[in-house]
Amino acid sequence: MQTNFSLAQLADPHVAESEKILRKCVHCGFCTATCPTYVTLGNELDSPRGRIYLIKDMLENGRPADKEIVTHIDRCLSCLACMTTCPSGVNYMHLVDHARAHIEKTYRRPLLDRLTRAVLAFVLPYPGRFRAALKLAGLGRPFIGLFEKLPALRPVAAMLKLAPSSIPPASPTASPGTHAGQGVKRGRVAILTGCAQSVLDPAINEATVSLLTRLGIEVVVPEGEGCCGALVHHMGREDQALASARQNVDAWTRAIDQGGLDAVIITASGCGTTIKDYGFMLRLDPAYADKAARVSALAKDITEYLAALDLPEPVRKPGTIVAYHSACSMQHGQKITRQPKELLARAGFVVREPREGHLCCGSAGTYNILQSEISARLRDRKVKNIEATGASVVATGNIGCITQIASAAKLPVVHTVKLLDWAYGGPRPEGIPEERLAAAE
Repeated sequence: MQTNFSLAQLADPHVAESEKILRKCVHCGFCTATCPTYVTLGNELDSPRGRIYLIKDMLENGRPADKEIVTHIDRCLSCLACMTTCPSGVNYMHLVDHARAHIEKTYRRPLLDRLTRAVLAFVLPYPGRFRAALKLAGLGRPFIGLFEKLPALRPVAAMLKLAPSSIPPASPTASPGTHAGQGVKRGRVAILTGCAQSVLDPAINEATVSLLTRLGIEVVVPEGEGCCGALVHHMGREDQALASARQNVDAWTRAIDQGGLDAVIITASGCGTTIKDYGFMLRLDPAYADKAARVSALAKDITEYLAALDLPEPVRKPGTIVAYHSACSMQHGQKITRQPKELLARAGFVVREPREGHLCCGSAGTYNILQSEISARLRDRKVKNIEATGASVVATGNIGCITQIASAAKLPVVHTVKLLDWAYGGPRPEGIPEERLAAAE
């Protein structure tokens, strides 16, 4: 794609990076076939190619974002299926991230939209605040019907619908400390406790720590670690996202200095995609560039890390039929596709893959709140394909997908690591049928 940026514009490193990305696009349109919003809405401007044209025009002309570009960028899920499809290597992720930051700086949203986004940014990245908000959600549930009738308040209705009726107690696993490995020490890792996941389903990290320590891996929960920054990053709040990144880089660097780390383990693939990008996000910060690159290199999804270990035979082989849903941030963002399925199969599960596995379930961070109508259409399409597999349970590696799919599916939806922990000696996950259970030979 030909570009016409001035030398003065290219002096801005963010613009220079976007210009390089734009020049790689050859207008082929392959991305349109795998873009969930284009497949759903049929509008060229709701495809990656259409958004690239809008972003190019905005940045080249150095103008503030307008309502049209905000509408179509807001509809982007950042699922990154386009990057998997693109034959030219266009880094759409970095381009749309830049566009969102530009929108945040130059566009004044309607009041209720601003308030909704401010509340999300204030609450979701902080477990204590999020837990308190979920407890208060019951007060608002009687008004869901009213909120849905008012377009500006539909995000509030979506939040209330997604809020669970009960919240598990906080897990001691989330507190800073060290969990010693059993037997011969085989490694040392840090684990991201995260924000929303630690409130919605703390058992995910409990299963992870339990499994790793049984395998002889020492697990460290560093002091000072917090939200990865993904939620605010995708809302264009770059300063807040970078502050979270620096906080985590500092926490994990201390852990490295205090005994070394083989990996930083992440159990929410949405967080993993962002943490693996810390090196890029902080590349212009001389105090953090090298440290962030080191952290990004250590970041591993739990299935990615387990696949590299010499695992023993499972304690039991459940034989349960599992529909594996590959989160977009896993398959497109991190290019992890075979490891989770191979681990499940080796552990004795019968793995089935739903049709249209490349299409997003519609969760996408805060998307199922801010774009609830499109999100619901994608969710229903995903659930239909999952249930057609005839599976007894759905496995996936991202808390957002778990919450989204479980809101409509008749099957239990669990994190992949819970099933692996079960097969290797841990407890059976709640709600999972125990079919054809056999001891491992």
